[in-house]
Amino acid sequence: MSYRKRRFWLSLSDAGIISLAVWLACLVRFDFSFTEISEYQPMYLMMGHVLFVVTGMHFAQLYRPVFRYVSVRELVSIIFATSFSVFALYLVLKITYLLGWSIRFPTSLFLMTLAFVLLGITGSRFVWKWWNEEREKRTQERRRTLIIGAGNAGVLVAREMKTSPLSELRPVAFIDDEPSKQNLRVYGLPVVGNRADIARVVQRLSISDIVIAMPSASRQTIKEIFDICKTTRASVKILPHVADIISGKITMNMIRDVALEDLLGREPVQVNLEEITGYLRQQVVLVTGAGGSIGSELCRQIARFGPRKLLLLGNEENGIFEMSLELSRLFPEQETVSLIADIRDRQRIASIMHEYRPAVVFHAAAHKHVPLMENNPCEALKNNILGTKNVAECALETSVSHFILISTDKAVNPTSVMGATKRIAELLIQGYNHFGLTRFAAVRFGNVLGSRGSVVPVFLNQIRAGGPITITHPDMERFFMTIPEAAQLVIQAGALAQGGEIFILDMGKPVKIVDMALDLIRLAGLEPGKDIPIVFTGIRSGEKLYEEILTAEEGLSSTCHNRIFIGKPLDFSWNELLAGIARLEQIADKGSTMEDKQSIIEILQGIVPGYQSASYVKEESTPVPYPVAIG
Repeated sequence: MSYRKRRFWLSLSDAGIISLAVWLACLVRFDFSFTEISEYQPMYLMMGHVLFVVTGMHFAQLYRPVFRYVSVRELVSIIFATSFSVFALYLVLKITYLLGWSIRFPTSLFLMTLAFVLLGITGSRFVWKWWNEEREKRTQERRRTLIIGAGNAGVLVAREMKTSPLSELRPVAFIDDEPSKQNLRVYGLPVVGNRADIARVVQRLSISDIVIAMPSASRQTIKEIFDICKTTRASVKILPHVADIISGKITMNMIRDVALEDLLGREPVQVNLEEITGYLRQQVVLVTGAGGSIGSELCRQIARFGPRKLLLLGNEENGIFEMSLELSRLFPEQETVSLIADIRDRQRIASIMHEYRPAVVFHAAAHKHVPLMENNPCEALKNNILGTKNVAECALETSVSHFILISTDKAVNPTSVMGATKRIAELLIQGYNHFGLTRFAAVRFGNVLGSRGSVVPVFLNQIRAGGPITITHPDMERFFMTIPEAAQLVIQAGALAQGGEIFILDMGKPVKIVDMALDLIRLAGLEPGKDIPIVFTGIRSGEKLYEEILTAEEGLSSTCHNRIFIGKPLDFSWNELLAGIARLEQIADKGSTMEDKQSIIEILQGIVPGYQSASYVKEESTPVPYPVAIG
């Protein structure tokens, strides 16, 4: 319907409401005495009200709002426009009476008429709104939703659910731990208990969805609430951002599914911006492995601090290309240089270092996949040891200020080729710190949620395929942190580096892989064991049940950052280290046989005394599932 037609029909409807309101006011004012009413010529009074009020509504543009979205703001505008119009009519009639018109209208009649007109016009709008909402409920079955948190965020979520045509959720009740809110109603919805009552309320009210609307709550609190919610069959969603509440704007796309990072039970990282800005701003910064998970996030975080030039180095052209495009979109004024290079190519790395003269190097390029490196040890030592050696030596030659190696907890008492090669990379960094002016340091942390080598994407793909989820062992545990957390702490550690340190990031408590799988299945709205089976396949070569973050000999010392610690450097022979690496390099140039692989293992064990390798077998055995049921 066009606006002109809409305005005509609404004006006609309001005219009828106003006419009825005038008659009702007259009946009430004159005790239903038609004789007295006729003396005041109600027809003229009715025509005057229709003319003035409809005209006032038109000039106030109150025929433009869509009634299904009418709010308190429109209600206030209607009250103002109607009151002004009736008051204007009253003045006009008062003036005409003073000029000699014989009819005088009681002031109380105008006040009663105003009350009935306001009741009729505002009521018609909200009746129309109610009718539309009820019609939508009948035509579209919306899922019954329990909102956890009856504060500002919860109210905004409930309002958006009620008013948004895109919402498939219908708010039914609130849960809140504050005793003063119990048994009250908030935004028309009852507060039916605290977190201990969630399971009971979900069953009693037939709840299909739960929304956690507590954006300022700690991650530990969110995890505790989710642990209760996952005992129900309801789908759990979350409103994550405090900024959404500050701005006062909530939309349905902000209400997302609970993610694993919400359940780590650890507060987000806080970085010291002044320290970071001091060594990155207006500097040339090089990131190796810039197309990978950690490398790309390092680039995003570094770009925030305004380096003079950001060098993206990697041998995967698609990853570097996509990272370059993303940075140009997010930071259009940041100068970036995309460099396709292999860290094993010493001449290429030296050429880049001499041409661009970076002040800071973040060395994230590495082979990290444990089972693959067990089967391809030559590639692991070429990339993780010789590649690191190339980049570090070129950094020394060009007097790089800071060199930060990204290491792994698998370097501690390693049982894999990957872990042993990363431990040797740490030793190289500690050794090179005694030469030249470059501050060399390593940063050691555990698994990163969502990275390419992480178990999470594998589990998600298995869930999408309908299962089963495959886990090596029911007791397997790992340390986890999010990609942004890891990148921010790496950058912060670089600011703390004086040279020779192995920084160890606080990873919180280790997480059982099977618990993570169960959470992912439930987050997908499915039931473990019933919808998605879990199969245990046996520990793969090179894997450990439990990861460690430092050796018994290293010990820990604190830094000014409560999430970053320093492992005590261990004594080792620099000459013996270089001699062992030279032997590895000779084998790597020609190694491909099982004997060559065994020689690599023996040399690695000589360099890293704590390294206990799994023995190589010529044929891969088929893993046998454990007799463990998940339900």
